[in-house]
Amino acid sequence: MENKVFNFTINLDWNLLKIVSKIDRFDASWTSIEKKEKQSLKQLKNIATVRSVGASTRIEGSKMSNEEVKVLLDKIDITKIEDRDAQEVIGYFEVLDLISKNHSEIDITENNLKNLHNILLKHSDKDQWHKGNYKQHSNAVEANLPDGTKQIIFQTTNAGYETEDAMRKLIEWYKNDNETHPLVKSAVFSYEFVSIHPFQDGNGRLSRLIATLLLLKNGYNWIQYVSLEHEIESRKNEYYIELRKCQAERPNEDVTSWINFFFNALVNIQKQLMKKLETKGIKTKLSPREKSILIFIENNAGTKSGNIAKKLNIPNPTVKRILTKLVNENLIEKYGIGAGTNYAIQ
Repeated sequence: MENKVFNFTINLDWNLLKIVSKIDRFDASWTSIEKKEKQSLKQLKNIATVRSVGASTRIEGSKMSNEEVKVLLDKIDITKIEDRDAQEVIGYFEVLDLISKNHSEIDITENNLKNLHNILLKHSDKDQWHKGNYKQHSNAVEANLPDGTKQIIFQTTNAGYETEDAMRKLIEWYKNDNETHPLVKSAVFSYEFVSIHPFQDGNGRLSRLIATLLLLKNGYNWIQYVSLEHEIESRKNEYYIELRKCQAERPNEDVTSWINFFFNALVNIQKQLMKKLETKGIKTKLSPREKSILIFIENNAGTKSGNIAKKLNIPNPTVKRILTKLVNENLIEKYGIGAGTNYAIQ
């Protein structure tokens, strides 16, 4: 069944409707989960924030690992941020934090989107001339390749009047369309925003932040406890392929495959969230020795059983038995074989 949404065609077949229903069923049960898992969710939100900031900035070329992002966010000193990657990480964190705390007050308006862009780039030296304003020059959606080069995925809306008009129409549609399902609207808005590429730089990062904002505004509160950005980073090639495939038909394109990608990403992170909550429940049942080994591995990725036994003064056979249990309960990962066997958190 083909539907017209905004300027696009979407084939709302049974499979797509089934996915929407699945996401919404999870959301309906979330309130009770949230009350029950209040303490665990605080920890998950901190982890998700680091993963989101790290992943979204790496998609755009940052080299900072999640560990480096965590260290930076734990010790923010704005006056000493001279590294470009660090500037982008802190800007992303500040917008994500603002959205998390104030999403209900952030209306979808041009001024608010420009303000989010201004905050996103406020620490970036190279972006001071254009932050918070629509682009002055033509740009394109580019993928950062492993060798440091860029590949153009598709051209975007021309700077000037065309961009201003396109953004105005997108926001008017979003505010006035009361019939389209909120999940579909969120996916369409994210796609069109990237297609317009309204700002000189930072569009990819801001599009992912806006996706989180729209989901939160529509009551999908669980999104802040898991990382949509990390899911997109892990499927980056597919992400760019879907954008390019739909864009090739512009204007008035069929965006069904993009909607499917967006929804599939949401289903995957819902599964990840439930798995993390189940893991937290298992952790509370661990013995003191088991917890001490788990904590040691969390802080010493790649450690071996002999090292654990020595550092924690636990007999090596006992350590090996506990490691097997932790692996079986999906709390840690086992790498290598024989003398090279080591362990890390999943």
